[in-house]
This record gives sequence, structure tokens and C-alpha cells, in this order.
Amino acid sequence: MTGPAEARKRFRDGLRVPTAGYAPGFAQANMIIVPREYAYETLLFGQRNPKPCPIIDVTDAGSPHTALAEGADLRTDLPAYRVWRDGELADEPGDITAYWNEDLVTFLIGCSFTFETPMLAAGIEIRHLTTGGNVSMYQTNRPCRPAGRLSGPMVVSMRPIAAGRVADAVRISGQFPAVHGAPVHIGEPEALGIEDLSTPDFGDPVEIREGEVPVFWACGVTPQAAIMASRPPFAITHAPGYMFVTDVPDHTYAV
Repeated sequence: MTGPAEARKRFRDGLRVPTAGYAPGFAQANMIIVPREYAYETLLFGQRNPKPCPIIDVTDAGSPHTALAEGADLRTDLPAYRVWRDGELADEPGDITAYWNEDLVTFLIGCSFTFETPMLAAGIEIRHLTTGGNVSMYQTNRPCRPAGRLSGPMVVSMRPIAAGRVADAVRISGQFPAVHGAPVHIGEPEALGIEDLSTPDFGDPVEIREGEVPVFWACGVTPQAAIMASRPPFAITHAPGYMFVTDVPDHTYAV
């Protein structure tokens, strides 16, 4: 079984795959990197929108290191990144060393992959793990609370859950508020402004079978929707579903 340090080494060596299922038992994190000029507003955006943007670490300006994984390098240890210029996707590299400078501040945001391991342990199927794909993610019609120059819609991740296990999925994920916690919506994707579940905005579509209900969790790709809506001059993020694997055990974030 792959541990977090080995997973990060594989990504550093060039493996580019979604990280769901990697280093089970250890928390994963979304990431957004901004110039120092935007750091306060990014921090405020997370504080004002804690459900989709639960911040679990912030680096010093210019530091590519985090207390969540000793010896890790945030410039190289994720499988895929996104580089943004004026709100437009400019590059999707596997390494951001060439873009790094001493003015950049990194925010790590809790990820719902963290509570997938306890859900699996409870016998709840996680469809994107079964199929080996990426989780489905959608922009919604729910606006986040703005913070200075940053605004945008909430993004959600969706997992099909057997109707008889929805309450269990709510209970288990609700024990992890630092990594999005309980769902924000159950069933009726139209109420979130999602017209077609087969065409996610990020990630891969998954089959919803008879007797299953689409369950939606707030998602840490929300800052990327804010980047697209607010168009800051420069930012770097993880590629959706290609997370930072930490050394922190999942249960650390349970309450």
C-alpha cells in the first residue's frame, strides 16, 4: 500500500493521475498559490466561505514547504498543476518550479478525498474509485461571499450513493468539518443549477444507477471558479482531482 511520501515521490518523478485512493488513511489537500498582494483576500475568502474553502495551512511568502508534510515540495510533489493568467488557464504543468518566486503564498484547503477512506470502511461505494476515474465536480448557482477582489460560485463534488446509505454518508462526512464536512445538497441537481450530471465542469462523469441518489459536497476547486470569475493577474492551483497528499492521518480532522 502506497504511503504519502512514496505517493509524492511518484508524482515528483512524473506520474500524472488523480490522487483519489492514493495513500489511504492520510488527508489530501486542494491548493491555491497567489502573489502576496492577493494573500489577505484569499485568506478572507476562505474565512468567509469555510464550507468549500476550509484552509488547513498557509505558507510563508516564498516558501514551497508545508507543516502538513515534512520535506515535501509544493512545487513538484503534486501530479498536476494549473497556471492562471488574468483568469485564463495558461498552462497545466507537472512541475511549477519555473513559475516560482519569493512573492508567492500557498494556501492548502481541505479535500473530501480525506473522508472517502472511512466511507469505504463503512461499506459505502465510492464510484470514481471503483471505476478508476476522477470525481465529478460542478459549478453551481450558489454564489460565495466575496472578499475584496475575489468572488465566484461554489463548486461541488458529486458521489452517487445508494438511497439506503445516504444518511450514513452524511453522518460520516459530517465528522470531518475541516475537509468540507456533510453534504450541501442531496438529489435534485437542478436546484444547484446543474443541468446535466453527465457533463461535469471538472473531473469525469460517473454512472448513477437505479436506487442511487446524487449527493453533493462543497469542493475545494471553488477558488479556481473564483479565479475564473475575478481574473487576478496570476495564480497557480492544483489540477482538479490531482491533490497534495499530506502526512496527516485522516482521523486528525475528525471531530
